[in-house]
Amino acid sequence: MKLYTIGFTKKSASEFFTLLKNNNIRVLVDIRLNNVSQLAGYTKRKDLEYFLTELLSIRYIHDLNLAPTKQILDDYKKKVISWEQYEKSYIELLNERNIQDNLNEKYNKNFENVCLLCSESTPENCHRRLAAEYIKKLYSELDIEIVHL
Repeated sequence: MKLYTIGFTKKSASEFFTLLKNNNIRVLVDIRLNNVSQLAGYTKRKDLEYFLTELLSIRYIHDLNLAPTKQILDDYKKKVISWEQYEKSYIELLNERNIQDNLNEKYNKNFENVCLLCSESTPENCHRRLAAEYIKKLYSELDIEIVHL
């Protein structure tokens, strides 16, 4: 089973939507805390949902259970905490939220061709990688392969 992640920064709309199409993404899960910023361009919530549904028949979900808190995000951006501290805080947050029930309800253990969306251009220092790894560990029996687009 393949679980994908994608960041939209440094990708044109053409490149972004082509990656989703070519990888047969069926559900795009937006895990950004803020998905309506002017900086989001073609990935602003209402626009993105329209493009995905109308052009590619991809279901759109905004899942704040997988988003960091504003405090954690701000602390990292302002260099109050390191990436290692961010990772630890984010994983603790997912544990506190007990997200497995939410994931079971929304995805019914089917993460095949689901794609986690965030803004960072690469997954190394992005919570979408952490979320994907968390899901893979949580559902170890599913043999999930993580693919970063």
